[in-house]
Amino acid sequence: MSDIEGAKVFREAWIAGVRKHFDGEPKPSYVTPWQDTPDWERAAAGAVFDQVAQLLAHSDRNASRLSREQKSRFVATAWTAQMYKHFGEDVKPGYVADWPELPKWQQETDADIFEAVEDATKEA
Repeated sequence: MSDIEGAKVFREAWIAGVRKHFDGEPKPSYVTPWQDTPDWERAAAGAVFDQVAQLLAHSDRNASRLSREQKSRFVATAWTAQMYKHFGEDVKPGYVADWPELPKWQQETDADIFEAVEDATKEA
């Protein structure tokens, strides 16, 4: 799977998760379609997709046995690292909040993203 395809899987899982778990009307930026997603966000999505795919590969897919919370924490931590990479010291505090401080909808969406990567890499 190409980097772009992986990033798109991530973004589509994010949008689906937001629509499923967010209570109310999400901010437009939460559901921006791929073609309108900023370059830094595309790059970050691809990097996190790749990190989850590598975890699955290096564990002989046993990372699939992680709990939803563990899956969510992994995605959230990988995303936080990308925020520091792309924004340095100028990162918004909400972009780098620790997992327990994330809203429940975001925790659930992050777990959905991990599971989307699992599904997308089954044949790999």
